[in-house]
Amino acid sequence: MPTCGVVYVHSTPLAVCQHVEWAIARVLTAPVNLHWTAQPVDPGMRRSECSWTGRPGTGAELAAALRQWPMIRFEVTEEPSPGVDGERFMHVPGRGLFRGTIGASGDIQIGEDRLRAIMVAAKAPEALSHALEKALGTAWDAELEPYRYAGDGAPLTLLTRVG
Repeated sequence: MPTCGVVYVHSTPLAVCQHVEWAIARVLTAPVNLHWTAQPVDPGMRRSECSWTGRPGTGAELAAALRQWPMIRFEVTEEPSPGVDGERFMHVPGRGLFRGTIGASGDIQIGEDRLRAIMVAAKAPEALSHALEKALGTAWDAELEPYRYAGDGAPLTLLTRVG
């Protein structure tokens, strides 16, 4: 059963744009030609986004492919599909890659076992709060938020995985 998702490249140097397209094309086994626009939050950088359709797990493959360039900011989402949780990947230079499970509404979900482990490990309310913020990817969200707003109204490319 296919699923779908979106790749948001929030900021990348111009010299890396073609490499990003090639990486996405390798995962989707289809040609990719993204529409790049200036990133007003980060002058000199470019941004683009595309929706994709493919088999479950494609989101993780796309995130792994884009992670090769540590200087780019990106997000990859994969919608939940029958029997498979959705996922959101966020990458911020210097912070690395965050992966979270997402529900049908797009919210990050934390599983019961992980919540129990966080509660056991947290020795004070501040430690619990910090651990929950980390599990939710709050720092990544905060850093990416200005880049998300800068992309409002930007063109979207539609892609389909061939294989």
